[in-house]
Amino acid sequence: MPVGVMAKKAAIPIRVKYCLYARKSTEQEDQQVLSIGSQIKEMEKMALAENLEIVVTKQESHSAKEAGARPVFNEIVDEIKQKKFDGILTWAPDRISRNAGDLGRIVDLMDQGLLKEIRTFGGQKFTNNPNEKFLLMILGSQAKLENDNKVINVKRGLRAIVEMGLRPSVAPIGYLNSKNKDEKCQSLIDPKRAPVIKEMFEKVAKENYSGRKIYKWLKEIDFKSRGNKYVTLGNIYRILRMTFYYGVFEYPLGSGEWYQGKHMPIITKELFEAVQIKIKVEKKKAYGREFAFTRMLNCGYCQSGITAEEKIKELKDGGFNAHVYYRCTKVKDQDCPNESVSEQILIDEMFPIIEEMNLDKNELKQKLEKEVARYALFQTGVLKQDLPKSKKHKDISIKTFAKYMLKHGTLLEKREVLSCIKSKIFLKDKKLTVS
Repeated sequence: MPVGVMAKKAAIPIRVKYCLYARKSTEQEDQQVLSIGSQIKEMEKMALAENLEIVVTKQESHSAKEAGARPVFNEIVDEIKQKKFDGILTWAPDRISRNAGDLGRIVDLMDQGLLKEIRTFGGQKFTNNPNEKFLLMILGSQAKLENDNKVINVKRGLRAIVEMGLRPSVAPIGYLNSKNKDEKCQSLIDPKRAPVIKEMFEKVAKENYSGRKIYKWLKEIDFKSRGNKYVTLGNIYRILRMTFYYGVFEYPLGSGEWYQGKHMPIITKELFEAVQIKIKVEKKKAYGREFAFTRMLNCGYCQSGITAEEKIKELKDGGFNAHVYYRCTKVKDQDCPNESVSEQILIDEMFPIIEEMNLDKNELKQKLEKEVARYALFQTGVLKQDLPKSKKHKDISIKTFAKYMLKHGTLLEKREVLSCIKSKIFLKDKKLTVS
């Protein structure tokens, strides 16, 4: 073949199929970047003017700071490997990557000849050329450096703020954030809510109010947050544990770094510490031990869970009598009328439910067989008694065994029986129903 013909064939450009990739992070770093819709519109105009073939358009709103964290970008890498397209059209190099991991994946695709070209709206073009790949890596590394510096600067700024005694977040209930940036203190006393917050602490420390009693009291006085919402029980406990109210705060949370705030305290440190003791006692009472029916029952009135407590009565002879009582947690309705009930009554209520159950194909049957075999071994081996041939485990009802375990078994054995009930059990007016 003549040399001129060969040169002519070599000069024919290779047609590149492009994926148009538009990305905008939701973070502050991209506030100056065009919206995704605008990026796509402008790049489509460019593609039309330069006769570029776009085979697919992909977009996502995700930061490119962490490698492998963008699902759409990962799709693009996979589809380049599948040879669905071999070019990327994007707004700028930093739209593709701001981290070394993803940048390395792109360069590796170029080295393999799978990715032929990257084009940007600004006219930059990167191919499998050492100089162009080097420039792409420099631009990607520069974007990463900018991100890293921003993180350092933000942390430095926050550290300077907390060292001034200012808590860098929304003021907790009882305080207001100052709208004046020149104010020496960002958290100002909320004259409407601060007295109520102080009274909350006093009621817990001096009047033995529980969290639930505080919740009920706040509703009675129609106390609401700045967002005009009632304070939840969980937030009540967060307030009672917040050191900010006596003047100090930890930042970041869990760091062990404490700062003296410039704001005016609502309570004293002594009052705060007294409340912490009360909260610990309350938690110990609530979670000190496990009970058989808790987490197994629901309130028949308000659908809340059922909790339990043990009441111990000292007898005249010096002994003690203990009884377990179950009641509605009142999480969904603080005024729920459901009565408390003793564990013995619940067990008696469970017996008719046991009678309706099919336990023949249940693990309880295997347990019964093991118990009978163990008892037979005890009789013959320890007591030296002959076991009547007629006495087999088939003579003992599984339901009778289940009732026995409910009444005399251990906590785990009782729960094993209850776990056989697949339906929901509701407690209402000391009666159990299954739905």
